[in-house]
Amino acid sequence: MLESPKFIENDCYDGSRIFSWLADMVGLSVDLVNFLVCQISALFLASLFRSWLHPSKVSYEVRHVFALSLGLAFGYFCFGQQAIHIAGLPAICFIVIRTQDPRIVQRSVLLVAMGYLLCVHLMRQIYDYGSYALDITGPLMIITQKVTSLAFSIHDGFVRKDEDMTKAQQYHAIRKMPSALEYFSYVWHFQSLMAGPLVFYKDYIEFVEGCNLLKRPTSNATLDNGRSELVVEPSPTKTVIRKVLGSMVCAFIFMKFVKIYPVKNMKEDDFIDGNTIPYKMWYAMMATTCIRFKYYHAWLLADAICNNSGLGFTGYDKDGNAKWDLISNINVLSFEFASNMRDAINNWNCGTNRWLRTLVYERVPKKYGTLLTFALSAVWHGFYPGYYLTFATGALMVTAGRTARRMLRYRFQSTQFTRMFYDILTCITTRIVMGYTTFPFVMLEFMGSIKLYLRFYLCLHIISLVTIFILPRFIRGEQRARRSNGTEVTADSDRSGQTAVATQPLLAAQNDLKAGQDVAAQDQLQLDKHAKCNDKIPQQHQQQQQQQQQQPNSQPLILQPRPQQQQQHSQKIQPPPLTLNVTSARDAVSVPHDQCEMDQLSSKLKEKIEAETKNIEEFIDKTVTETVSGIVEFKNDLMRDIEFPKLKLAAGQVTSSAANLVDAAAAGLRKRNISHDNNPNNSNSSNAQSDQDDNNSNSNGGGGGGGGGGVFLKKEMDVINAVVQQANVLPAVLSNGHAK
Repeated sequence: MLESPKFIENDCYDGSRIFSWLADMVGLSVDLVNFLVCQISALFLASLFRSWLHPSKVSYEVRHVFALSLGLAFGYFCFGQQAIHIAGLPAICFIVIRTQDPRIVQRSVLLVAMGYLLCVHLMRQIYDYGSYALDITGPLMIITQKVTSLAFSIHDGFVRKDEDMTKAQQYHAIRKMPSALEYFSYVWHFQSLMAGPLVFYKDYIEFVEGCNLLKRPTSNATLDNGRSELVVEPSPTKTVIRKVLGSMVCAFIFMKFVKIYPVKNMKEDDFIDGNTIPYKMWYAMMATTCIRFKYYHAWLLADAICNNSGLGFTGYDKDGNAKWDLISNINVLSFEFASNMRDAINNWNCGTNRWLRTLVYERVPKKYGTLLTFALSAVWHGFYPGYYLTFATGALMVTAGRTARRMLRYRFQSTQFTRMFYDILTCITTRIVMGYTTFPFVMLEFMGSIKLYLRFYLCLHIISLVTIFILPRFIRGEQRARRSNGTEVTADSDRSGQTAVATQPLLAAQNDLKAGQDVAAQDQLQLDKHAKCNDKIPQQHQQQQQQQQQQPNSQPLILQPRPQQQQQHSQKIQPPPLTLNVTSARDAVSVPHDQCEMDQLSSKLKEKIEAETKNIEEFIDKTVTETVSGIVEFKNDLMRDIEFPKLKLAAGQVTSSAANLVDAAAAGLRKRNISHDNNPNNSNSSNAQSDQDDNNSNSNGGGGGGGGGGVFLKKEMDVINAVVQQANVLPAVLSNGHAK
């Protein structure tokens, strides 16, 4: 019947076999043992790289040489003579970068790198078809991402203008050609050679040179005050331990369950013909889930290596916790519990998602973005037919999910129970769709995948086609049903998470319009608000709307439509602002690592920063106000003392404690007066005068200070007035924005 898989030796493996005894002991193949030995060694060497070779201790040339030397050593240890390809592909691309014009360098490098990679993919399929053994294609795929992203960044920095680029493209743009040492260190550094993740060139160079730990001076800082200051570099120990433990757990789950749900059983006729459709669907879902934990293990361990070397630090959050998510390649929980295909894809292989978005999605027309992105991803993986079946089915499922979400989601948002029910239902549905979509990716074969799809009767394919082409004719989607509320852009809400955020001001504006008393006044107010929100509305469009508003006044005999109809009509003729918001939302990419964590992340961070800045300003203003008010109260008390200098208490009411308090206050004022007087003669005269006042006060029984006390209090008033004037300057300085 069905047999469990065994880890067998691969005769085509050309790497070192020095740890064959260890492979026999643990029951793994020697290629997997070599991979684990290299990664564990890199984890400990990364700590030495961060401490002993810190940018403050050695030059960046030393760090470059150390990183690329270790990378080459690991490559030769794992792949033997095949490591020549690790050197060949980047060398050819470096020649292309240095010789080609920046206007075409990105296309030339993409063509050369992808051509070289596809040749190696084809060679592997010829001599080792269907094998999961470790081979050179894995590192070559990572190197292809690095050299192509570098070429596109050079093209952006030398050719394109800032206004023509997204924020991420502006950040990653390179305006200085890399040297040979910088280039090959970026391509071969040991942290990400074996299993990634992708690190963009600018982030890597700043990490090696230590620039990622410098604060950039503010825009209004002078040359003297704008010097860069070191950021307190946190220890990555906790983050590294957490990711290593997660990697070990994922490896255990993979080793435990991959023998229970082996992929090769899905190719057997006994499995296809002897089981029901629900069981085969369950088996496909569990088999693909087990395979994913192998990738979780590799990516979490690679991310821990990068963090242990200091690579990946992005600063601190609002609570003061260090963030190490610059190059994170996987969000396990977010992927496994995603409620739709789009969220699942965004949390899987995040480095590749950033690469595909930078190279394809942001540079092609919108209508071809999804298709071309999936196409490049399939070609990058190789020529196995299962890859193309998976990505073609995935594109269909993403489109169908977007359409279904637009038609159904808003119907479940009325209560908390219905929202929770919708989230649970979509999460389970996404798990089923993920297994149905990705099992050809692990089977690799075309006929085996097609045979199993036919046993499923292509059920999800048919449901997806019906959802895309037939259901919208009978079920009103969110765009049509809520058009009176101004959400006509939700059709692209799945494409850009910022679209829903962009429509909130329009919803609030139109809710305010409902409280108006006159239809014409409402239309005029709506036009004014849209004109303020978007200055790019065509002038001709505004003139047409104004003519429609003036028409009821010029023709009083014509009946006006109902307010609801008038609102719908005014909303139907105002699509340009919404369309422009969609375009700007598509370009709203967080910097510098905006693509793995979702499009809404940048707006949320901006709101939090503004809120914290406002709280700081309010705290400073409150502190200054209390200080000034206290000084003013003290000033008023002194004024009253001057106005009534000879006010005496009734007989018998002057106690010893009161006299002591008066003496203590007088002594404190004398000390302050002496400290503010710079002239020694004046100081002596002041002391003499104070002593004279004390004698007078003692001889009079504490009854009056005489003229000497008034002169002394006047001097104190001058000092306090100067302090008040200086304190009043601080709110004015804060109002100019320097506190920000």
